[in-house]
Parts: sequence; C-alpha cells; structure tokens
Amino acid sequence: MQVILLERVAKLGQMGEVVDVKPGYARNFLLPQGKALTASQANITQFEEQKAQLEARNLETKKEAEDMAAKLDGQQFIVIRSASDSGSLYGSVTTRDAADAATADGFSVDRKQVALIEPIKELGLHDVKVSLHPEVEATITLNVARSQEEAELQASGKSIQELAAEEEAAAEFEISELFDDIGGAALDELAEDAPASVEAQDAEETDEDDK
Repeated sequence: MQVILLERVAKLGQMGEVVDVKPGYARNFLLPQGKALTASQANITQFEEQKAQLEARNLETKKEAEDMAAKLDGQQFIVIRSASDSGSLYGSVTTRDAADAATADGFSVDRKQVALIEPIKELGLHDVKVSLHPEVEATITLNVARSQEEAELQASGKSIQELAAEEEAAAEFEISELFDDIGGAALDELAEDAPASVEAQDAEETDEDDK
C-alpha cells in the first residue's frame, strides 16, 4: 500500500515522500495518527497545495520540541517499586510509569512518546528515549528503587549488588562484634575465678603440710 508522509517517520521516510507500507501499519498507525495519507492522486495534489503550511507547522513544533528537549534531556526520575533482595521487581515499570514520573516533576510527557524496547524488571538506573517530535529525541534516566534512600544511593553510583554486599558485610561485622563481646566477657569471668582457685589450692597444700 502506498502512502504520502505528512511528517518524517523514523526508518520510513521524510515529509512528502510516497512510500510503500503494509496495509495494517497504514490503517492502524500512520493514517489515524495523521502521519500520512493514502497516495491517491487527489491526496498528493492536496499535499502539494498544503505543503508550505505543513512545513511551517513542522518547523514550529520542532522548535518547541527542541526547547523542551534541552530541559528534559539528562533528567533523572525516581520510580519506587517493591523488589526482591536480588533486585528483581515484583511487576515491571512501563511507558506509562515513565511518563507519569516525568509529568509529576513538571514535564509534559505522554506514554506514547516513551520508547521502551521491553518493560523494566530490575532495580537500578535505566536510560529511556523520549520522542518529542519526529526529529527530536531526549534521553531520561529512570531510577528504580525500593525507597527514596535507596534511590539516592543508586544515584550516587552504587548498584543494588554493591548495596546488598555492604549490608551483608555490615551484618557480618555486627555478628563478629557480638561474638567478640561474648568471648571477652567469658575471659573476664575466668580471670575473676582464677585467684580464688589459686588461694584454695594454697590452703589445701598448707593443711597437708600441717598434718
């Protein structure tokens, strides 16, 4: 099926190009999204008549997208989720979650603009592309953590594995300290009992000498 593109479409073509696409792709995406028209002679003629207006509108929306990209690119947004000790999420982080996190921080982002190859299922920092315009993209980072404190640690550069190792080391240190305290107390008790035992032995030896 042939369509004429009303804007640049990634991996397909530039505005004004007539391209061949699968009928389903055209009917389900390009046509209803206003990104293309069927390439009939009437539509091609209509496009040529409106081309200048379409190009002007495209430049305007592109400039707006570039302004927003300058503010959005490189931003980090925290998403709190429950997860196992190994870092696997009980669920996943989707395009809607990414859009909601950015919007909550004052950026107007629609989930359709978020590009995720697959849902995020692990704790950590995840780079995500946001398409603000057919020719403008921004990259944001989702900081997926179990708590605000954990998110701050991850933002400082520590992975969930490093955090788990530190917690394990701290627990082992506390156990070691506890055993040291118990051992020290036992030695103190032995030291206290020792003089009495020596005195008792000396007394026994004295009694035997008297006999």
